[in-house]
Amino acid sequence: MDRDLIGLIAGILSFSAYIIYIVATVKGTTKPNRATWWILTLVGLLIASSYYAEGARATIWIALSYVLGPAIIAVLSLKYGEGRWERLDKICLSGALISAVIWIFSQSALVVLLINIFMDFLGLAPTIKKSYLRPSGEDRPAWTLESIASALNIFAIEGWTFSIAFYPLYLLVINWTVTLLLYRPAIKKLIQKKRS
Repeated sequence: MDRDLIGLIAGILSFSAYIIYIVATVKGTTKPNRATWWILTLVGLLIASSYYAEGARATIWIALSYVLGPAIIAVLSLKYGEGRWERLDKICLSGALISAVIWIFSQSALVVLLINIFMDFLGLAPTIKKSYLRPSGEDRPAWTLESIASALNIFAIEGWTFSIAFYPLYLLVINWTVTLLLYRPAIKKLIQKKRS
């Protein structure tokens, strides 16, 4: 199968995960944190821009989904969300803004990409913790679909250079980490059932 087509399918699956999350938000079963989703929108925009500048084409679709999906959720969070700006949120926002300034002066898209991947990780750290402690608080189908999209996107990598391959590999690891934590209680029950 063509890498461009695989990347596009991965992007569609990724955005479909956001649609699931959006529906859960409107239904009230998920309450997005306002600050987190505004930060993820900005970080996603900087990642997509710098990733594209580094030459990503076939794998850009998930990066674009990581801008559009969070932007919609950020807007919905104004009505359906919760939370206030925490210290970590302010650090992530500052890091994203500083990276934009660095890009302007250094002309290094790779530096901006790496800074914002780190900001993305910091922003997701509370979700990883929540997925471990309270897995019922996250939308398992959305994360599962996002993990499948991330795995598929690996096959769309057009050149195995650091600047092109690092972001899809990061997404694969981070999405599967959250997804496996969300399935942990079910896996634990299954193991206990087999033992008895």
